[in-house]
This record gives sequence, structure tokens and C-alpha cells, in this order.
Amino acid sequence: MSHSATTWTVDHRSDRRWADNAVRLIEADARRSADTHLLRCELPEWSRWIDDGSNGAAGTEVGVDLYLKDESTHPTGSLKHRLARSLFLYAICNGWITEGTTVIEASSGSTAVSEAYFAHLIGVPFIAVMTSGTSPAKTALIEREGGRCHFVERASDVYDEALRLERELGGHFIDQFTMAERATDWRGNNNIAESIFAQMATEDHPVPTWIVVGAGTGGTSATLGRYLRYRRHPTWLAVVDPENSVFLPAYESGDGSLRSETGSRIEGIGRPRVEPSFVSQVIDRMIGVPDAASIAAARHLSDRLGRRVGGSTGTNMWGVAQVVSEMVAQRRAGSVVTLLCDSGDRYATTYFDDDWVAAQGFDLAEPTAVLDEFYRTGEWTG
Repeated sequence: MSHSATTWTVDHRSDRRWADNAVRLIEADARRSADTHLLRCELPEWSRWIDDGSNGAAGTEVGVDLYLKDESTHPTGSLKHRLARSLFLYAICNGWITEGTTVIEASSGSTAVSEAYFAHLIGVPFIAVMTSGTSPAKTALIEREGGRCHFVERASDVYDEALRLERELGGHFIDQFTMAERATDWRGNNNIAESIFAQMATEDHPVPTWIVVGAGTGGTSATLGRYLRYRRHPTWLAVVDPENSVFLPAYESGDGSLRSETGSRIEGIGRPRVEPSFVSQVIDRMIGVPDAASIAAARHLSDRLGRRVGGSTGTNMWGVAQVVSEMVAQRRAGSVVTLLCDSGDRYATTYFDDDWVAAQGFDLAEPTAVLDEFYRTGEWTG
């Protein structure tokens, strides 16, 4: 067939009013939420000393300062609020979510809660695929935000079921574990890295020596690691990893095909497989954290703050204690920033319940003693 004298076009233009309004609603929500707080967490006297003059300021008191980026103050109560907002904006601007599109996710945790919130905000249905053993407390949080919970028997089936629902309903599987690192604008646009450095600008040590975070999707560590390089900050990035997660073994061995038969017991972080959003090349150090240590550290910090923090924040703090003690031993003045990921009130029947802890076989005495010694002397014995 000859087209020599024929001109033809394929025109897919459509009315963008719905997408324009959806983006406006999400951006307006972000402005109403402002930013999360950066809390200065006081360390004991051993964290301060008189400079010996090596930095050109002899006789000046210096030391190590610790800050907590409090992500629990988001409207949906966790760090995952940022991720969900980025995922929705990315999908809308790619044309994957349009008016009436059913959004589907494979999650029973904080990500699903936040995604249900944004789906309700822009007026589209949301389904969270999860195992039938998911606690009623978790499903209630998702349903309170307007989402629907869809159950499967085996954890290994959640991804396939999410894809099946996507095909059956003509919906969109938003897929946090694949899209997290690409949906967030790591150069800026009020991501968590830009926010931390803006809030640190007038502190004694405005450029942190260390930032310590966990990895669930890998999106937060990827955003931070890329931003540090892009802005040429000398900050090191440490990623803490709980038991049964393969991120640390994969980081150590370089084998991205590793799998674990057991899932992480620290909600929000740790994965049985290396997720597509985990970018190991931007991480400077990884620290493995026993589950009992995560729980003990969450309780320890909760007592110091006067309010409960979640288990993943405990994992962060175990890593923080190590790098802080290292800096103090080296007389390296500077700052350390970590994340307060969510409120411990969500875990009243698990991490903060002595009967649950005992039933899991956790002995918190040893890690608690390590933390007591750290806060007493600044030395790390873990």
C-alpha cells in the first residue's frame, strides 16, 4: 500500500481537566500539611568536649548533635505519606490514573493507608491486596481512609493478585516497590532530603556527618543518596536493615537475586527480596539490626521523648548509637540525622506489649543494657 500522496495523523488528545484538578488537590494538601518537624534530640554530657584546636577553634565547646525528622506528623501519620503522594503524582502525570481508575497496591501497612488517603482525595477507588492474616487494626486504618482490603492466603500471592485485579478492573497497580525510586524527584521539589538540609541550615553543624535510615522500598535511601551526590554534600548515608531482610546480604555480596523465606518483623522496613527501588550504589554503610534491638531501641527512645515511636524508628536509633559513639571516640564534631518514621501508638498490641514480645521469643534485656551503657558513657558495646 502506498502512502506517497497521503498524510495521516493519530490524535490522542483528551480533556485534561480531571488530571489538572487531581494534581491541584494533591499539591494543595501538601501545602496545608507544610513540613514535618526536625527535632533536636538531646544527648548526654559525654557528647560535648572542648575543641583541641585542630579545627581552628581551640577552647570552643563542640560535640555531636542528633536530630529526628518527625514523619509521624503527616496527615496519615508516617513517612509513607511522602511516598504515596509522589506515587500518585507520578501515575497521574504519566496518564496511568485517570478519572474513575481503580488504584491497586500490594500492601497491608502504612503505604496502603497513605495511598487510600490520596485515592479518596482525588475521588478514585483504592484496593489494598494483603494476606488474610492481616490484623483488623491495620485493615481498619485503610478502610477509615476510604480503601478496600482484598485478601489472599499466601504472602507470595499478593503481587500476582494485584496484577490480576489490574487486568480485570482496568485499573492501575501503583507498585510502590518498583516505582518508589523513580517517582520521587531526588534533585529537590521538597523531597525529604531537601527538607532536611533546609531545616538544618542554621544549626551548629548544618551539613550532617551521617544520615541514618531504613529501607523498605528503597525509595528513601535512593532519594537521599542521590541528593547528597547531586548537591555535593560530604554527608555519609547509613542504611539499617532488620533480621530476615536481604538488603544487607545483597549489599555485602553484590547478589541482587537473594531471597528470604521469612519476612521482616519490623513493619515498614526489610524485604525478603531485593526490590527494584533499592539502589545500593548510593549507600555508604549498611548496619544489620536484630529485631530485639529494634524493639528495645523503640522503647528506649519512647521513654526519652515521652511518646511512643514505631519499631523502624528503633532500628534507626540502633544504627544512630553506633555512628554517634564512633564520632565521639574519634572526637569528630558534627551532626547526625535520622527519621522518626511513625507513631508507636500503632504498635500498642505488638512492640509495646510485653506478652506479645515474649510470645515472639524476644529477650530485650541484652539490647536494653547496650543502650543504657551507650547513654551512660557514649561507648558502643553492641
